[in-house]
Amino acid sequence: MPKHQRKTRGKFWPRVRALIWEKAQELYQMEQAKTMGSDFKGTTATRKELREGGYFHTAKLIVLRNLWREKKGLPSIEEEAYAQQEQTITKEFLLPFKNQILSNNKRKGDVEENA
Repeated sequence: MPKHQRKTRGKFWPRVRALIWEKAQELYQMEQAKTMGSDFKGTTATRKELREGGYFHTAKLIVLRNLWREKKGLPSIEEEAYAQQEQTITKEFLLPFKNQILSNNKRKGDVEENA
C-alpha cells in the first residue's frame, strides 16, 4: 500500500508526529528570520529540507521532552525559560530599586550594623 493511502493508526504517534513537523517548521523559520533579518519572507521548508537540516530531529527531542514534562506535571521548556527570564529581570532590575527604598526608610534611632 502506498504511503499516502495508509490508514492512520494509534492515538499517540499520529498526533505527536504532527506536532514534530510543526515545531520543525517553527525552528526553521526562527533561524531564517535570525539570519536574514529584514529580508525574511516567511518561507516554509519542505519535509526533506527539515530532515536534512536537522530541524526534524531537534523538534522531535523538544516535543517528546515537553510531552514527558507535561505528563509529570512539570512546565514545558518554553514556559520554564520564560519563568527564568522573568526571575532574571526581577533580580537585576527590580530588586536593586527595592533595596534602595528600604535602606532610605530607616527610622530614627535604628542602629546600622557594620559588616
